[in-house]
Amino acid sequence: MPTSLPATDTAVATAAPSPWRMCVAPMLDWTDRHCRYFHRQLSHHARLYTEMVTTGALLHGDVARHLRFSDCEHPIALQLGGSEPADLARCARLAQEWGYDEVNLNCGCPSERVQRGAFGACLMREPLLVADCIKAMTDATHLPVTVKHRIGLDADEDYGFVRDFVGQIAQAGCQVFIVHARNAWLQGLSPKENRDIPPLRYAVAARLKQDFAHLTIVVNGGLRTTAEVDAQLQQVDGAMIGREAYHNPWWLAGWDSHFFGSPDPATARSREAVEAQMVAYMEAEQQQHGTSWYSIARHLLGLRSGLPGARKWRQTWSDHRLKHLPARAVQERLHALHHAHSTD
Repeated sequence: MPTSLPATDTAVATAAPSPWRMCVAPMLDWTDRHCRYFHRQLSHHARLYTEMVTTGALLHGDVARHLRFSDCEHPIALQLGGSEPADLARCARLAQEWGYDEVNLNCGCPSERVQRGAFGACLMREPLLVADCIKAMTDATHLPVTVKHRIGLDADEDYGFVRDFVGQIAQAGCQVFIVHARNAWLQGLSPKENRDIPPLRYAVAARLKQDFAHLTIVVNGGLRTTAEVDAQLQQVDGAMIGREAYHNPWWLAGWDSHFFGSPDPATARSREAVEAQMVAYMEAEQQQHGTSWYSIARHLLGLRSGLPGARKWRQTWSDHRLKHLPARAVQERLHALHHAHSTD
């Protein structure tokens, strides 16, 4: 229950932070349920996103494998890839049935494989189709239906292109736009190059917020420090962090206090506490689902980045020769190595 401010002339109530104030981006092959569980030990409030899941994978594949998650992962969003309104509507209903907090449509991925499936960034050329998709999804679920998109395609940097896209999609019922502040080059650049080569233009996201003040605008792309995020939050409602959150996860340990004004998680008081929680999680996953600790530990490798002994710590948790050992035995081996070095 929030505490009421004293009824004085000088008391000014501040608005609660947007639920999208800090988000961890959907990253293919990275933000699986184990990665999200790990990130949740560092921040209770950050909004977590699944990897992009295609409608075909959900409608014709193993639903549980794609949609299972731990209760602690809330708030959590399912990102979908697709362009058929009826299929997206069915998948939006699945997201609701499985307990997700949001369903997000990918209109930003530039990979050739995604283009062959006629979705991702190439959908920005078909705003009427995207509007039909959003309408079908919002009719199918009470969850927020959001869109992640780029600010332009190829060499076209005309602001009117993205402004009109956002305007048409908003009329279909979308109220939250996650704006990757780079153009997507559909030809000539790889997905990796598309994350680095097109210049960042944060001013476009800020201008969208000015033109659509009633919408929630979240900026994504290239943000690596708290100061950089703070600067963007002066202009827009939220920030989505991708690679930096994955490679430098300890940054998340201060997000709740800095960005949300809430206590940071107990596990975020030390890297050792996070590691201990993840070892317990590995043991539970092994017992309940037969999951190897090795497939979980890969997400932790940046936890001690910049600290003495970080290299040896990474090498041990990523050593395939230790896969036969229980996770706790690997942890104990690391503690023994640390003790030996500290007493030399």
